[in-house]
Amino acid sequence: MEKQRVTSIDIFRGLTMMLMTIVNNPGDWGNVYAPLLHAEWHGATPTDMVFPFFVFIMGTAMPFSTHENSGMDGSSFLKMATRSLRIFNLGLFLNFFSKIKIGELEGVSLLVVKLIISVLVAYLLLGNFKVKAKFYTALGLLVLMIGLCFSGIEAYASVRIPGVLQRIGIVYFFAALIFLSFDFRKQLIAGATLLFGYWAAMALIPIPGQATGNYEVGTNLAAWIDNYLLPGHLWVTSKTWDPEGILSTFPAIVTALLGIWTGRLLQNKGSESFKWLLGIGLAMIVAGKVWGLVFPINKALWTSSYVLFAAGWAMIILALVELVFKSGQLKGLVKFLIMWGVNPMIVFYGSGIIPRALNAVKIPDGKEELALLQYFYEKLLVPTFANPMNSSLAYAISYVAFWSVILYFLDRKKLVFKV
Repeated sequence: MEKQRVTSIDIFRGLTMMLMTIVNNPGDWGNVYAPLLHAEWHGATPTDMVFPFFVFIMGTAMPFSTHENSGMDGSSFLKMATRSLRIFNLGLFLNFFSKIKIGELEGVSLLVVKLIISVLVAYLLLGNFKVKAKFYTALGLLVLMIGLCFSGIEAYASVRIPGVLQRIGIVYFFAALIFLSFDFRKQLIAGATLLFGYWAAMALIPIPGQATGNYEVGTNLAAWIDNYLLPGHLWVTSKTWDPEGILSTFPAIVTALLGIWTGRLLQNKGSESFKWLLGIGLAMIVAGKVWGLVFPINKALWTSSYVLFAAGWAMIILALVELVFKSGQLKGLVKFLIMWGVNPMIVFYGSGIIPRALNAVKIPDGKEELALLQYFYEKLLVPTFANPMNSSLAYAISYVAFWSVILYFLDRKKLVFKV
């Protein structure tokens, strides 16, 4: 039974990774079906569920590998800190990739050097070394990259420091710390404190030049803290706030805790877990919608209502995964989804590097040049579909197929990359 439950987590993770790959890689951002776009601000689309689902799944898997309230000795703390640092560094390096400058190198020569550095970083952060070697390597890379950000070197003056993997690394550390240090009652108190404390901070703390209780774009407390502490190193689209910013990371810890508690439920409820997941999931969605009346559901702010709403949907989908796949009749599909679910970090990292690298290669097109991926899209896919949204979606699906081939090869070689 334990094996089945872990399998269901891997299947859910695989589905989430595939959806992430689709929504992050359309052929044309101007032609994307609405469910595959983030909500403009308040509210949530299926795309807004991808990130919290991954954080939730990270938590769900934790009770199967560690023991609740087992204490924090030096060895377990070192392993936890090392994993957090490695995840954080993988995300931070993705933000560095396009900024790398090596002397007077440019064009293909510079791209080759960037790819060599990328492979080296992947080896250092995904390689299987002794724990202390992993820790000091990750710590050294972090110091190097943060140092470059604030070195005054123009090329790195605008490197974004927050990001998806960075948030995952931080959330993992604190969620694991809470899980290993406290019993269930104290974990609940910690979770409630984070959610209500974040709501109170956003609603009540005065912001210089702004009204309190402000949840609007770029003028709320979370945005003010991001801009104050990390000026010049934020999401390039906004430059003054970040969707994976500092303050909004605190409620994201509760998303992982809700995953942890779901993992405990799977362990303890046996064949009754489907009913529990479905019932609690529906209650969480309703609670999130009700809280959203005063603290709007918002992915960019990771509001407390959004935490409950997204976790509710995660529970329902996990329940459906358990229901659909427990018969064992869909073995081919199960194997395919697990193939996507067991190697998430290599997909995260590779999906950041490969498009950047391929788009650095230019193909002549009359008097102009097109990036390689743009050339593929415009010359092959656009003429194939009458509806530009379909050609854009076809490009995203072709990228899923590309990664499926890579993951199939890794699966055949039994290669799993873990941080």
